[in-house]
Amino acid sequence: CYAATKKGTSDLDMDDLDDLDQVTQVIGYHPQFHDHFLRTQNFIMKGDGPLPNDYRYYLAIIAAARHQCPYLVKRYEKEFINQGGDSAWLGGLDFIPAKLRAIYDINKILAHRPWLLRKEHIERLTKGKNSWSLSEVVHAMVLLSHFHSLSSFVFSCGLTQKLDSLSSPKLKSPPVLVGATNEPANTPMETQKTVLAEISLNNAKPDYNSPTAGSNNGVAGGVGGGVGAGAGAAAGAGAGHGVANANATADGPAAAALNGYLATAQQLPQQHGISVEALMERMKVLSQKQDECSEAELSSRFQKVEQQNAELPAVAPEVVVALPTNLSHYVDDAGFIYQDFARRGTENINTFRIQDYSWEDHGYSLVDGLYNDVGTYLDEKFRAAYNLTYCTMGGIKNVDTSKFRRAIWNYIQCIYGIRHDDYDYGEVNQLLVRPLKMFIKTACCFPERITTKDYDSVLVELQDSEKVHVNLMIMEARNQAELLYALREIMRYMT
Repeated sequence: CYAATKKGTSDLDMDDLDDLDQVTQVIGYHPQFHDHFLRTQNFIMKGDGPLPNDYRYYLAIIAAARHQCPYLVKRYEKEFINQGGDSAWLGGLDFIPAKLRAIYDINKILAHRPWLLRKEHIERLTKGKNSWSLSEVVHAMVLLSHFHSLSSFVFSCGLTQKLDSLSSPKLKSPPVLVGATNEPANTPMETQKTVLAEISLNNAKPDYNSPTAGSNNGVAGGVGGGVGAGAGAAAGAGAGHGVANANATADGPAAAALNGYLATAQQLPQQHGISVEALMERMKVLSQKQDECSEAELSSRFQKVEQQNAELPAVAPEVVVALPTNLSHYVDDAGFIYQDFARRGTENINTFRIQDYSWEDHGYSLVDGLYNDVGTYLDEKFRAAYNLTYCTMGGIKNVDTSKFRRAIWNYIQCIYGIRHDDYDYGEVNQLLVRPLKMFIKTACCFPERITTKDYDSVLVELQDSEKVHVNLMIMEARNQAELLYALREIMRYMT
């Protein structure tokens, strides 16, 4: 029995989550990941841990407020009150205890430029009158990173529109059940059990990442296949093999083929596409490539992708989202936002190298030692997102798209200055194209700029479940990136 609640995470009752709130419903498109997500969130919010309930829910509020996410802020304001929190705290940062206020700088840094975090930030928290224990600091960092990345997910799926009583693109076409007939689903949970099927991604012909690449060819590519850990073997444990056909309506295959492009804020024109088989061939060639690159060449290719990211605008770079007045009291230093890692200037900040500090070899054991069991929950959630697979691509079964999946994960972490030393970042430029990179970068770094229209206009040939699949990758790769920086500094502080 956990100290914080009457129930343990193994006894999770769906009623505990507001009758399947919108976020939970959307994540439910992918039951394998959905279960790990709920167990983790329920544990850090309601399970045994060093922080009291009011701190947990308030940290969720100020984390979501950094990205101006009204959906999460309002949801957790309600939870905060339901858990017995002091309503005066909802007046803003000026009305909270000094101890809680002291962690705000870490919230700000983790949300936007986690590479600026230093062990001195940890030291200041753990010294003095209102000091934090290291266990409390770890719990707080887990919460903050969780809700920063969840804000990315909410915006990238267009979920913020739900508060304005607008239709949500996620549930406009119910997913088809594995092995289902044409009869409509009867229950909310049934409607979530889908199989990834066809996906179309834009690609460029000769130069995949030139400024005009978005106006070149569209490529049909699959996110249905999974990325195996390390070697990238596709695994489909428990996954169905049917092809969902929920979007084959009046806006179905013919319309999708006509309008199948990755739209950006600049409304890039679309040319003719390349077949699924062409992308499969490209991945096959990459898989069979035998020549090994030198360390210098691998480093050079990483730097090229890193520099290209710095030159890449967000999907709506000209849009400056004003801080909503109903969130401003939770935000300090609103001008502190993401800055491209490659443009970090004269600061003595090196690339974060996974060979020096990785989740598997370092972060997992550290976080689990300071906050019992959370490492296991996080590890299972990361693995579920990384390995999620239905072994399909454009309706073709038994396809290993691990190269594509790994390119997405590693590109996301590259945005935060993290390099996987054994990875050839040349593959990123062969498999991910400029418009897709723009969407990923915006979802990670400026999620508040994404609207429902952006959700609808990007990756238009994907079914909703497939778009959610990509956004889950964004959420979890970002979450892990923040935690790697946080845990590395805690380790440095401890040693």
